[in-house]
Amino acid sequence: MNGNRSNLKESVTLPYQGIRLVEFTHMVMGPTCGMILADLGAEVIKVEPIDGDKTRKLLGSGAGFFPMFNRNKKSISVDLKTPEGIEVVRKLIATADVVSENFKSGTMKKYGLDYATLASQHPKLIYVSHKGFLPGPYDHRTALDEVVQMMGGLAYMTGPEGMPLRAGSSVNDIMGGIFGAIGVMAALRQREISGLGQEVQSSLFENNIFLVGQHMMQYAVTGKAAKPMPSRISAWAIYDVFEVANREQIFLAVVSDTQWEIFCDAFGFDDLYADPGYRTNNQRVEARSRLIPEVRNRLACLTAKDISSIFEKNGLPFAPISRPDQLFDDQHLKSTGGLAPITLTDGPNAGHNTSVPLMPLVMDGKRLGVRMNPPSFGEHTEAILAELGYTEEEILLFMDSNIVHGN
Repeated sequence: MNGNRSNLKESVTLPYQGIRLVEFTHMVMGPTCGMILADLGAEVIKVEPIDGDKTRKLLGSGAGFFPMFNRNKKSISVDLKTPEGIEVVRKLIATADVVSENFKSGTMKKYGLDYATLASQHPKLIYVSHKGFLPGPYDHRTALDEVVQMMGGLAYMTGPEGMPLRAGSSVNDIMGGIFGAIGVMAALRQREISGLGQEVQSSLFENNIFLVGQHMMQYAVTGKAAKPMPSRISAWAIYDVFEVANREQIFLAVVSDTQWEIFCDAFGFDDLYADPGYRTNNQRVEARSRLIPEVRNRLACLTAKDISSIFEKNGLPFAPISRPDQLFDDQHLKSTGGLAPITLTDGPNAGHNTSVPLMPLVMDGKRLGVRMNPPSFGEHTEAILAELGYTEEEILLFMDSNIVHGN
């Protein structure tokens, strides 16, 4: 029995192996959807314009977009402004289970690649669109992550009062892509039942509203509007960043009456524990204006390392304040396989080896790793065209005519 199970496990493939997804995406949202499904085993073919996905050449905060969200994918470059290019893409879509796109409304229809047109020819096709807004009064607007953070309450909650501040990551783009992938997974399951595909839509704005839903419900329950995070009334008294010895910073949290007892005992704060005004969590929250300065003063002479050691030993929540670039050397990520090696294909460090964060999942005791580096521009064009039935002469003619770009 054990031997049979062992053989069975060895034969198991990734969950979406055998699914082909053709994506017309750029930036973050659409590529995230494809990356999720690619990590889960789907064959994802990225259709790039004849001059390449411009995301490859972004500077500043955009420089990490392409290598982060395009691993485990193939790249084909096709000029969609030519009849031959459109024919190539139509043949490719005819072999696909899923089409994914995140272009401006009307772009795909202009090329005859919209859902209605494709579904009439391929009724089993699943088509996922990643947009700024779901259909409604706002759907004509151009949206960005920052736009919806501002209008959707997230920037208000992140910054100090009167100083709205976007979150420090492309949270709506990334989560919008994740919800797009969830929609595709659900549609694939539905297709098993009905035999038909469907259109899935995911959006930045509605994703942002989902993120701030807890603050909307806070108002519904209390009748009081949520304050921005820097000035909010915390649910816990000790739940903050503390500056300690050598001007280091550390986040500390004490979020229950049991943890309060442990905290006071660990640091020898018997007088604080004995104070009847600090007996319960809610009492401590109400007394936060005097409790926090007292705790800050008592911890100021200790190093972050010493405090971390005490908190970790006693099972109390704490966190060092880390920069993203420092996480390449994080011992937990390195020892658990949370970072996987890739080779960069674009930018000033093209050809250099680095590592990339994986999806935060373990399946059957294993992380979902990197099978393929982020593709170089048009890396798989020739192989895909050959698979679609084009001859070597036709492929060379396409390349000479700049209808496609190969590696």
